[in-house]
Amino acid sequence: MNRKKLQWILAALAPLWLAFHFSASIKGEKQNAFMPGDASHGHHQIQLQCSACHTEDMGVKHDACASCHQEELDRVADSHPVTKFLDPRNADRVAILDARKCVTCHVEHQPDQTAQMGVTLPEDYCYFCHQDVAEERPTHEGLPFNSCSTTGCHNFHDNSALYEDFLEKHLDDPIHKPDPSVPPRTLYQNWAHENETSPLSLAQRDAPTSTHYSQDIAFEWSTSSHAQAGVNCMDCHQSEQSSDWVAKPGIASCQNCHDYETDTFLQSRHGMRLDLGLSPMTPAHAKLPMHAGAGHKELSCVSCHDDHSFETRFAAVNACMSCHDDSHTNSYKESKHYQLWLAESNGTAPAGTGVSCATCHLPRVEVTEFGETLTKVLHNQNDVLRPNEKMIRPVCIQCHGVGFSIDALADPNLLENNFSGPSSIHVESLEMVVEKLSRVAARRSQGTN
Repeated sequence: MNRKKLQWILAALAPLWLAFHFSASIKGEKQNAFMPGDASHGHHQIQLQCSACHTEDMGVKHDACASCHQEELDRVADSHPVTKFLDPRNADRVAILDARKCVTCHVEHQPDQTAQMGVTLPEDYCYFCHQDVAEERPTHEGLPFNSCSTTGCHNFHDNSALYEDFLEKHLDDPIHKPDPSVPPRTLYQNWAHENETSPLSLAQRDAPTSTHYSQDIAFEWSTSSHAQAGVNCMDCHQSEQSSDWVAKPGIASCQNCHDYETDTFLQSRHGMRLDLGLSPMTPAHAKLPMHAGAGHKELSCVSCHDDHSFETRFAAVNACMSCHDDSHTNSYKESKHYQLWLAESNGTAPAGTGVSCATCHLPRVEVTEFGETLTKVLHNQNDVLRPNEKMIRPVCIQCHGVGFSIDALADPNLLENNFSGPSSIHVESLEMVVEKLSRVAARRSQGTN
């Protein structure tokens, strides 16, 4: 074969090779080559699942954001819902900020201009619609517009974070509240009564005799909360389609009884990949520093709750520290919070007075289900993490005053050392609001006397 003919053949094959290369590249991790930039911190884990947010022609799906975030927006009574901008009376505001579309404010793959919460607008954007706020609310006179969210008072969607009536109610809170404690989890009393559950002993386990397992596993189960609640081996290890034994039950098995916990886990950084049909999250996917030895660990319910003992105290601290290797985590054992946790764990302090990782990042919340009001563990750490002022209501004020909490969360050094010392930051704009609220409260008091 002469040289010229070979060149023609190679030239003809080149497009085929490129097509094959590109088709292979758009699968798996190589999709990164086609992205204009990394996704925001909240989406980087799922950025390779393009179909979750994009149409086939790479347009943004209209309902993509709502499919994940609508439940939270409904729960906080979204203060800027789409319906507000569909009102003809707000046409002038739509001309300034077309908030009918999430992508007006949240633009992905532009890390150079993306701030916290994935926002790509200047931090004083509230000004363009709320220039006259001081006329309506004298307490806001003199406050800079870039402080609306940085003081922890407002969030575009959750405008009640630290609203005036809440601040006024908590003006006189002490720095440290007397006798603070975390509410205990509660169970379905009606369900337990209707099903007449009773504790199971080691001899009552119903695993098939043909199944091989260690006696240690059997003993762990017999002393677990599952055995105490009458949950036997087959309740978790049985296939939904048949009575066949399933060696390693998946998250669906947990969801049969722990629906709220599973749903909130799937909304979290830990579970969002599973929710979109991707492989489980591993510490190797994280942007925060993680222990190198934990990089391969796939996150599921049993990553933190050992799959037979289901020991919640391990899940509350040690499970977190086995993966996370950032300054905030590593400083926890030097903090006063950890001393409180040790005291409770050792039995020298009352139950509920310890402060674990889960106390703050997976708080206990009241949920109404099946006609009962229960206290459950919120497994979506995003709910009280971004922005961190969202921790104040469900977490911080269980033990501390509002002003103290805001200052602590605003201090980056204090966040790094896990609150192991006094705050060096004081949020002055919030102090102005509080001072004005005090004057308003005083005038009201004088008017009623």
